[in-house]
Amino acid sequence: MENGVSKRFTVTVPDSIFEDLEALADSQGRPTANLAAFLIETGVNQIKERGDFSSKKSSLQEEKNKERSE
Repeated sequence: MENGVSKRFTVTVPDSIFEDLEALADSQGRPTANLAAFLIETGVNQIKERGDFSSKKSSLQEEKNKERSE
């Protein structure tokens, strides 16, 4: 995860997904919430790497750079 304060929020998933997540977390010897956080982070990073998403932070930086070049 990035440096800084971690945020907490609630995610609702189907029972079958939770059961799979819980079983996978147990097999890895880690808490279910920790595995869920890792999978969310991994998924978001993969989307960013494909170029399908730019974070709000990088979008603001791009706007500032554009303004400076004009």
